[in-house]
Amino acid sequence: MMYARKRKLSDSQEPACVLCGRGDVDRNIFGRTFDQIWFWVHEFCLLFANISFDESSTQEGTVGIDSAALTCKVKQANQKQCCVCGERGAAITCAESGCERSFHLPCAKDGQCVTQFFGWQRSFCWEHRPRQTAVTAPARGTTCVLCRQTVGNVASYHTLVCPVCKHAWFHRACVQQQALNEGIACFRCPACQDNTLFCIEMSILGIRIPDRTPEREDNRASAVVLQRHGHCDAVICFCAGGRDQAEEEGPWQLIPCSSCGAQSTHRECSYSSIRTNKWDCDRCAGLGTGKRR
Repeated sequence: MMYARKRKLSDSQEPACVLCGRGDVDRNIFGRTFDQIWFWVHEFCLLFANISFDESSTQEGTVGIDSAALTCKVKQANQKQCCVCGERGAAITCAESGCERSFHLPCAKDGQCVTQFFGWQRSFCWEHRPRQTAVTAPARGTTCVLCRQTVGNVASYHTLVCPVCKHAWFHRACVQQQALNEGIACFRCPACQDNTLFCIEMSILGIRIPDRTPEREDNRASAVVLQRHGHCDAVICFCAGGRDQAEEEGPWQLIPCSSCGAQSTHRECSYSSIRTNKWDCDRCAGLGTGKRR
């Protein structure tokens, strides 16, 4: 699975990571950057190349890095070709026994590889990466519960589903951003709100969940409400203002599915009584039988 597009290397006059050859400083992708006297390197490149480092500062640089191990790894990487971009210098090797594929950290996404940020912090190539089991492909027209854009009608590297409610689909990029925003304390399925099994599955599939609380934790509840309840999912929406119009009460109030929370409807669009606050979407009630309670 070789991509013809080459990595965009840094300008020769700019510092570049000795492991991946990139000068990018996006912490969401590369972590911190360690500027040592003799070299410059990304935190996550070290992590997945299995190079240890000490957080205590040293005279040589910002952290204590095993320079002998790093030098050896760089020499080894220069002999390996990245299975994604085709260039040498691939310091990350697939953890599957017998697999010799290697890749650069910034190539992982393009090559549909997975890096796990917990436990042994393993990496997997596109062939041996972990996949969700017993997953039925999303129905045609299914939308990401986070960005409301369609996810396609096949299960893939780029689309994930909640392992608990099995109704909430989302793009990998969307759920990764949610994890970065919320941290381990608040990261959960936006539909069923499960935290434990959801976090375990997402971590296995390569979603990085920072061990911190969100920067604006007090706004989390309102953000979840907007994500889950901001759109009418009825087959036919009768609202003149469109599917995104939502009123606090009356026929154009949005009512979430009481079972999965991943779908919503205007009262008028699903013939729900003004007095009831419970409604099942078609998926939970049975296709074509969405009902009020």
